[in-house]
Amino acid sequence: MKKMTVIALACGCFSLVPVAANAQTEAASTTAANPLSQVDKDFVQAASMSSSTEIDASKLATSNSSDKDVKSFAHHMMIDHTKLTVQLKMAAPHGVEVPKDNSDTSVLDALKPLKGKEFDQAYIQKLGLEGHKKTIAAFEKEIADGQNAKLKQAAQKALPTIKEHYQRAQQLASKKGVSEQ
Repeated sequence: MKKMTVIALACGCFSLVPVAANAQTEAASTTAANPLSQVDKDFVQAASMSSSTEIDASKLATSNSSDKDVKSFAHHMMIDHTKLTVQLKMAAPHGVEVPKDNSDTSVLDALKPLKGKEFDQAYIQKLGLEGHKKTIAAFEKEIADGQNAKLKQAAQKALPTIKEHYQRAQQLASKKGVSEQ
């Protein structure tokens, strides 16, 4: 059903090509004349890095963790952060590239050699707690100080999900005896 909707939307868009071409030219020239503010650029970078790191670390959790609660949390994070990445790409102005694979390699490198309970504790601490705290701060900064209306709106829409992730991480940390630093 979703594929049919996308195809129908794509086909419907072709009838608007003459109008859209003019709008696209205006948008491109506006973007070229008024590049993103530093706050907006920082947000796009932070949001894409957060989601990319979360997705990659959660994939690691599927093999390095033996705890069903940690694996369930990781699975939930993969799904939600994949959706958040798509939403960010849709909100980014024309001509603004949202990095695809820009995970924080220092976090991933620290997790890769760990297994079992040692992995679980590091994953919960670094991604669940610390990662989501930083992400919440980045989204709140965009909402308060961002200049691009679509990016601000995307941040507002996504913030409740990220806050919910942080709450889930706090619950998981409490259950697994991981203290918040």
